[in-house]
Amino acid sequence: MNKKAKFWKKIKDKKVQCNLCYHNCKINEGKKGICGVRKNENGILYTLIYGSASSLAADPIEKKPLYHFYPGTYAFSMGTIGCNFKCSHCQNYSISNADTSFPYMKEITPDDVVNLAKQNNCQGVSYTYNEPTIWHEFSFDSAKIAKKLGLYTCYVTNGYINEEPLRELSSYLDAMNIDIKAFNDDFYRKICKSQLQPVLNTCELSKELGIHIELTYLVIPDYNDSLDEIGKFCRWIIEKLDNKTPIHFSRFHPDHNMLNVPITPMETLLKIFEVAKKEGILFPYLGNVFHGDYENTYCPKCGNISIERNGYNINSGGLDKSKCKKCGNILPIIIN
Repeated sequence: MNKKAKFWKKIKDKKVQCNLCYHNCKINEGKKGICGVRKNENGILYTLIYGSASSLAADPIEKKPLYHFYPGTYAFSMGTIGCNFKCSHCQNYSISNADTSFPYMKEITPDDVVNLAKQNNCQGVSYTYNEPTIWHEFSFDSAKIAKKLGLYTCYVTNGYINEEPLRELSSYLDAMNIDIKAFNDDFYRKICKSQLQPVLNTCELSKELGIHIELTYLVIPDYNDSLDEIGKFCRWIIEKLDNKTPIHFSRFHPDHNMLNVPITPMETLLKIFEVAKKEGILFPYLGNVFHGDYENTYCPKCGNISIERNGYNINSGGLDKSKCKKCGNILPIIIN
């Protein structure tokens, strides 16, 4: 659905500049921004996807992944089409590269989001599958209603949002899982057609705004898997965010335009896990791996298993609200 967009300005004649994300696209009349879903029509910027959903599902919150945010609950999850990144390894390229002719779109209203969440026994809503930043007008309107009616809200995002829209959204956004694609700008420029620093800025601002954040780092062999790079990443987290910030180091599987890159060796992931622990990260996790100790939450004070995970099934018997049941240590986990 077309709707007048937010966060843009006129430049001259009928040319406009979109200020929603860090690309700050300058768009000629009749053209679209990098995301493919914001169009200049006669000197006015429109979103082409307001209320247009490509994917709807009730997901465990652990799937986002968010491990320290309402564990064991379900989030009504939705995505649309388009993206402001052009990642060579995108796992959802069928929707991130789609345009408005995508045949499986469903039109929904902000009120529908809340109704669908309740019908599916979900405790919250999640904007995910493709990049939610480019759906800002709809996600903002629906999140506002969701919060009013007692649901939590979360983003699964690449973090490439400008400060003003993030500040607007923060009043109605409880949590974000932010993808850190790599900890070097060269990777971002070549593989994602973007930049690293704006993503780091979003992480810091989100923390400042009181949004619960967790980070995901997809480990791609020979691209972003050097232990030196991982060490620098962990030290940045401790300095700028907090050593209690959960980090999900995820295993790469070949996809899209990187089909010739092998699956991440488990040996590499284990080394990265140890580097993170050695640097002082209290809650590193491994994702896309077989069930094991690396997806459980341990109390950093006494080592007790606070939350045991097997896929999306959890056992939080080691917790007493947000405290370790064994030693009473308060853990940074938001409980339902």
